Amino acid sequence: MKPVIMFVTEWCPYCKKALAWMDDIKKQNPEYADIEIKIIDEELQPDIAKQYTYYYVPTYYVDGVKIHEGATSKNIVNKVFQMALK
Repeated sequence: MKPVIMFVTEWCPYCKKALAWMDDIKKQNPEYADIEIKIIDEELQPDIAKQYTYYYVPTYYVDGVKIHEGATSKNIVNKVFQMALK
């Protein structure tokens, strides 16, 4: 299983939706329950955020590779989880 890093901000409405979809998808798909997801608030952890190249949140990295950046959908979140399992 590959690690997932997600960059967010507290005030981002797209981040809030993505986090809710992540919980929902994990409840519906038990195989995703063990995926390690490190959620980094770029405003609280700028030293970590500056090590990555992105402009918009939410942004997902799977095993160090950027998978998605910006407003997301439930399908995109599901794709991130699928890539983490490979």
